[in-house]
Amino acid sequence: MPKLWNETIEAHRTAVRDAILDTTMALVSEHGLLSVTMSRIAKEVGIGRATLYKYFPDVEAILLAEHDRRVASQLEHLHAVKSGGGDPGRQLEQVLLIHAMMVNEHHDSVIASVMHQGGSRGHQEAFLQDLLQQAADAGVIRTDMPAEELAKFCLNALSAASQAPSHAAVKRLVQLTLDGLRKPEPAG
Repeated sequence: MPKLWNETIEAHRTAVRDAILDTTMALVSEHGLLSVTMSRIAKEVGIGRATLYKYFPDVEAILLAEHDRRVASQLEHLHAVKSGGGDPGRQLEQVLLIHAMMVNEHHDSVIASVMHQGGSRGHQEAFLQDLLQQAADAGVIRTDMPAEELAKFCLNALSAASQAPSHAAVKRLVQLTLDGLRKPEPAG
């Protein structure tokens, strides 16, 4: 098949997939998760049920795909911060703030209910572990604990952002987390 034909088909598939994800989230938001069925999604998207099943086997798979799409978007943003260069301490602060704000904004969404399914938590830990190791190598944070443990600490501490009542509270939580990453004071 000609390259243009393949690109057109792939663009169409991507557009249909995005429409399925967007429509499902709109239906869940408007009517609640339990009222969303594959038939209803197909009807709202304007495709047949058989076509919908070619993309996803059930509503849960659609929710997981939407979660993956959001995580991918977040990781793109985080990678942009990381690849922007500059002070590792400032990069770490920005990354933690972005993550905490996402936790705060999406804590009561349907996406939050599938947040820890799949491999997204592992991707977040690996990304953060790498950033923490760079910050430790630069002498910005403590080195008495492995970056792997520090990454778990950060993600668990920032999960409290789901209960933060304001963006100011999220920022204070991020600052508290950063304080925990600081080098310990030398003993006396």
